[in-house]
Amino acid sequence: MLVLEKNQLSEDIEELIEKFGADRSALLPILQTVQTKYKCISGFAQQEIARLMNIHPVEVHSVVTFYSFLHEKPQGRNIVRLCRTISCDMAGKTDVESSLKRELGINFGETTPDNRVTLERTNCLGMCDQGPAMLVNEKVFTHLTPESAVKILSELK
Repeated sequence: MLVLEKNQLSEDIEELIEKFGADRSALLPILQTVQTKYKCISGFAQQEIARLMNIHPVEVHSVVTFYSFLHEKPQGRNIVRLCRTISCDMAGKTDVESSLKRELGINFGETTPDNRVTLERTNCLGMCDQGPAMLVNEKVFTHLTPESAVKILSELK
């Protein structure tokens, strides 16, 4: 990361702390905003947030690693999250999972070489009666089949 980028990141974090405050309840919105702008929450960003909020860096890191929607490394332009609950398993998730991996040529936890798609598993999407379910960016898809999942992928830009 260039020094200029680090300086900009530090300034952005300072502005976020002015906006949200420096108490622990502001940590999650600050992290979410940093991730939205920088596509991840780097080690440097975590250190800066801890320093500027006067908390231990481990506290920041533990929040980043606890939430599945926060990331330490850059993600693809599109994030595909497949629900991994037992109810989705029973509704045929395994076949959908295989078709996603085959179509993208990557495993879960990876990003396509063109940075178009990151494939992840996620805990319950709240669609247990409509599984298998998948979240693509901010949109939920339900009653998936291997074919419908591949069709959804083909529509991603």
